[in-house]
Amino acid sequence: MALTVVALIWGVAMTGYFLAQRARVTPEKVRAYIETVDLNKLSATDRAAALRKLADMLNRLSFEERQQLRLGRTINDWFAQMTEEEKGAFIEATLPTGFKQMIAAFEELPEEKRKRTVDQALKRMKEQQSRGENGARGDTNAPPLSPELEAKVRTIGLKSFYSESSAQTKAELAPLLEEMQRAMESGRVLRGR
Repeated sequence: MALTVVALIWGVAMTGYFLAQRARVTPEKVRAYIETVDLNKLSATDRAAALRKLADMLNRLSFEERQQLRLGRTINDWFAQMTEEEKGAFIEATLPTGFKQMIAAFEELPEEKRKRTVDQALKRMKEQQSRGENGARGDTNAPPLSPELEAKVRTIGLKSFYSESSAQTKAELAPLLEEMQRAMESGRVLRGR
């Protein structure tokens, strides 16, 4: 009897483990989802549901996994097919929690620390590109942000710039914001490194 109970418990535990593994979102599962769903062929309702599902999948990934997808340009085709309204909603839905808090905290930093934070984040992004982590782009010397956008981020308050930007600009700015958030969370900004 005891052996049957132990076997039953192990069976339930293994089933739970395998179900959890199947439910875990990975970059590969995101890529597969994107490749199997054609946004242009969906009705408005199905399209909204597909975008919500993609946003949910992205939100369940780690920072490194999200960065891997971004560098691989995985989501670019879908993003290009989205309307401005869809882009805005998608970006808001996929912003990591704490982004708005990070932007507010960034605004409160002295000007020199804000400049250093932006510089460090841009440097890390360029280093990643030069190491070949640039995905399908192929041009390792291209800056991760346009020079115009980079200049605006440095001169205009990040909070007001971000809130007034188009969905396309927010998408271009997202990698920089994620890098800045990592720097601020790790304390590198406050330590002055």
